[in-house]
Amino acid sequence: MCGIVGYTGARPAAALVLEGLKRLEYRGYDSAGLAVVSDGRIEVFKTAGKIAALEKELGATLPAGTTALAHTRWATHGAPNVKNAHPHTDCGGTVALVHNGIIENAGPLRAALTKRGHRFRSETDTEVLAHLIEELHAKGAPLVDAVVGALQEIEGAYGIAVLSSREPDNIVAARKGSPLLVAIGQGEHWVASDASAVLAHTRSVVYLDDGEIAVIRPNDYRILDLTAVEKEKTVTHVDWDLGTIERGGFAHFMLKEIMEQPESLRNTLRGRLLEEEGTVRLGGLNITDEDLLKIQRIVITACGTSWHSGLIGEYMMEELARVPTEVEYASEFRYRNPIVDDRTLVIGISQSGETADTLAALREAKRRGARTLGLVNVVGSTIAREVDGGIYLHAGPEIGVASTKGFTSQIAALALLTLKMGRLRALSILQGREVVRALAKLPELVGRVLQTAPQVEQIAERLVRAQNVLYLGRGYNFPVALEGALKLKEISYIHAEGYPAAEMKHGPIALIDDLMPVVFIAPQDAVYQKVVSNVEEVKARGGRVIAILTEGDTGVARLADHKIEIPTTLDLLTPVLSVLPLQLRRVRVVLQRVSRAAVRVDGNVTGQIDVGFVILAGFAPGDTEETLTWMAEKILSLRLFRDAEDKMNRSLDEAHGAVLVVSQFTLYGDARKGRRPSFIDAAPSEVAKPLYERFVGLLKERGAGSGTRVETGEFAAMMEVELVNDGPVTLLLER
Repeated sequence: MCGIVGYTGARPAAALVLEGLKRLEYRGYDSAGLAVVSDGRIEVFKTAGKIAALEKELGATLPAGTTALAHTRWATHGAPNVKNAHPHTDCGGTVALVHNGIIENAGPLRAALTKRGHRFRSETDTEVLAHLIEELHAKGAPLVDAVVGALQEIEGAYGIAVLSSREPDNIVAARKGSPLLVAIGQGEHWVASDASAVLAHTRSVVYLDDGEIAVIRPNDYRILDLTAVEKEKTVTHVDWDLGTIERGGFAHFMLKEIMEQPESLRNTLRGRLLEEEGTVRLGGLNITDEDLLKIQRIVITACGTSWHSGLIGEYMMEELARVPTEVEYASEFRYRNPIVDDRTLVIGISQSGETADTLAALREAKRRGARTLGLVNVVGSTIAREVDGGIYLHAGPEIGVASTKGFTSQIAALALLTLKMGRLRALSILQGREVVRALAKLPELVGRVLQTAPQVEQIAERLVRAQNVLYLGRGYNFPVALEGALKLKEISYIHAEGYPAAEMKHGPIALIDDLMPVVFIAPQDAVYQKVVSNVEEVKARGGRVIAILTEGDTGVARLADHKIEIPTTLDLLTPVLSVLPLQLRRVRVVLQRVSRAAVRVDGNVTGQIDVGFVILAGFAPGDTEETLTWMAEKILSLRLFRDAEDKMNRSLDEAHGAVLVVSQFTLYGDARKGRRPSFIDAAPSEVAKPLYERFVGLLKERGAGSGTRVETGEFAAMMEVELVNDGPVTLLLER
């Protein structure tokens, strides 16, 4: 989750690395820091919270210097605070280091270094590396040799970048298990954990492999192995442009990427469909048809959303290609004793191409003699470089942490591979042509489903009071149920589970009542009639059914409380359509955890809090007293992950916290100028204002009883909202 950006060249470095770091914010982090070599010494600036807080600390004048490192940290060792933020330095401030990964033997190394007189300032594992480098560098070793020597002593995973005041134009970077690249400019070079950090300046990059070290200077770079032997590396051209990694007018990256899916699917399929032959062209497999025919078993390994797409691939392979197929969690596959041999094809699926567990699983499979393929989106990624062959998704960069277009492109790529395997075996040319035509039509059908977004948003309201949601599907749509549940958990922080619909009666049925929504993925496929029976079981227990159906359905439709229709396609491709409504979500109240926040109007503070929550409250014309009361009670019952004394799971009153309420118009539009908030049925200002005032009143009434202070901003004014040390966003769906 952490981000690394480093620069050395002729330009002022601080602004450049901060700009690159902002392009990595989507990864999630809890602190940020900067180190600049200036006038022969290293200046370090760190803060808990967001990059904006770091910029505020830096002030209007950034530190001078043409070599710098910047980092965003997601806490693993030590609390998210200033002392644990990166960069970390040695005892004398000669060396500064940023690190992604975990050093597994940090404990004994810290103890040994402490005995040798080193002073530790943080609780992190990373600081150990700074002191190990210091010991060698202080004895006269060049920085690169000191880094090589230090790395010999550690166990674990790392992507690091290191500065030294003694070598002010140099950055030394190293990788083992955590992505890192060198970006090549004119008279300047970069190191970064992701290409998106440098695309504004160059598209020429060199991806480091595990066990490699880079030494970059303004005018050249070298790649070495861990014995300091120089290596030749291929320069990769990144095809993405800057526009593809920006929001382009959408409220957030996830929504942008959902709406991009017609085009991302076209890109995945482009040039690969051969309708006349009823097959596909896959130039990157690097496996002959004869060798594919020798494959007796397929193992698909992946994590998270990619594992769900792998399940769909399993169904495809066994039905169309008639090849026994298993799907394994990569994190489990790598640590057990799997049975694979040279007649096994192991397929690793990873959007980024850098998923550590999936990469390790593929390496284990290769070690045992299996053929390996990768389905990845990022060209030049580690998995793409290490497998025998594969299929690039060409879906474009996926910035949102919750995968959307990556998932649908993975399904399409698995269908391509299935068609290739099937046509080599038992699948007829007529069947092949049918699949090719259905694939070609898929982007258009996806566009049609996305046009139903307003309807989906209205139905999403039904989930808001639920503490639990059940997603059910059968056949190809059981993995879609799993994916839908995962998306609800990731995005809405509501507990959800996905089940095969027939398994509902073996336990989950006991939980169903009128407060527990049940989402059925029920297109008219081969198991449709079975799903109808499952829906009837839920309705018999008073359950509320939200159904995703084929257009024109009359069976499940008559039983469902709410329905979303999708077009007809082949059974194996229905997941691409049925998952789309599950990706779309709507938000009425957004809360941001903060350690300090203030609202200013025309320079004057109108509301200010320390520990607590900032609430952006939106209202619709139909909101009732009951709705407002529920919203107020929900907010006041929220708990802080950690308070200022590092005590965990604290209520607002226990943490002496407060809430700061602003209206929907504050951030989304000025009501006086006729602009409207972004959600579809937002109330106009004359309706929203009394609802806002009543909502604030309810918060204050109930907050007074629990000792929670409530502050407000001025309704409908354009405000500057300042957030300091803000934590993870919590989203509550509207009631």
